[in-house]
Amino acid sequence: MKGPLFYSKILLFGEYGIIKDSKGLSIPYNFFKGALKTDQNPAPSAKQSNEGLRAFVGYLGELEKKEKNLVSFDLEALERDVNQGMYFDSSIPQGYGIGSSGALVAAIYDKYANNKITVLENLTREKLLKLKTIFGLMESFFHGKSSGLDPLNSYLSLPILINSKDNIESTSIPSQNTEGKGAVFLLDSGITGETAPMVQIFMEKMKQEGFRNMIKDQFVKHTDACVEDFLNGNMKSLFGNLKQLSHVVLDHFKPMIPSKFHKLWQQGIETNDYYLKLCGSGGGGYILGFTQDLDKAKKALKGYNLEVVYNF
Repeated sequence: MKGPLFYSKILLFGEYGIIKDSKGLSIPYNFFKGALKTDQNPAPSAKQSNEGLRAFVGYLGELEKKEKNLVSFDLEALERDVNQGMYFDSSIPQGYGIGSSGALVAAIYDKYANNKITVLENLTREKLLKLKTIFGLMESFFHGKSSGLDPLNSYLSLPILINSKDNIESTSIPSQNTEGKGAVFLLDSGITGETAPMVQIFMEKMKQEGFRNMIKDQFVKHTDACVEDFLNGNMKSLFGNLKQLSHVVLDHFKPMIPSKFHKLWQQGIETNDYYLKLCGSGGGGYILGFTQDLDKAKKALKGYNLEVVYNF
């Protein structure tokens, strides 16, 4: 048995900001993927995933009781498959900010939800919000409070524009220019990040008035501008706003940036060869980079592994 593939995602803009109603832009990233599977001779990693699914089944049973009108699952079939050793076979690295639990949630919903909303329907805003709510509740099992965006992206395999908490839509992004010198890339920090502790730090900081004002007046402002610029293909303005955003993150989100990257981050801002920003909640995993000249960025980041996500 092997189910359909669900892909990882990259939140290009909006990390932390979307908690406070900034815009956000999330795109599928097809380099990593996962699917539900059953094997005759499961590897240790498959057994571990199967154990995790077993606990998830119990959680979904409770969720269904609490949210009767929102979602129901074919729990019998799910339990049967899990008892037969079903697991989630995934190449998506965990703790890297690219949606490993999101892909799993999308796969489970796709296979076991009753009366599911499908990609083939006319996806009204109501349907998208309903899906996002369901996915948020399902994904909360993995790392505390979830916005539901990662599974939504993985499930639909479409770029998603977040205008605000209650206003999301699928969107299209400018098509790639493979000949272009500019690129969005991922930089591997070599450390696994954990979402929950990072979000905890953010929530603590939000109790300070100065930090709240900075989020509103700087962070959200530059994030919104970056989303608009990117969707409109306005690259010159985008890089101006990216520089500001990178600066704000370095100044105010230091705990979320692995310490060995503080210098590289600063160097990008000073040389304009590249700008770095958080990918997901930070603390490790991937760091997102933007450059107008990929060769320059590669030279400046020699010794680091750059994975190109998008060319322009």
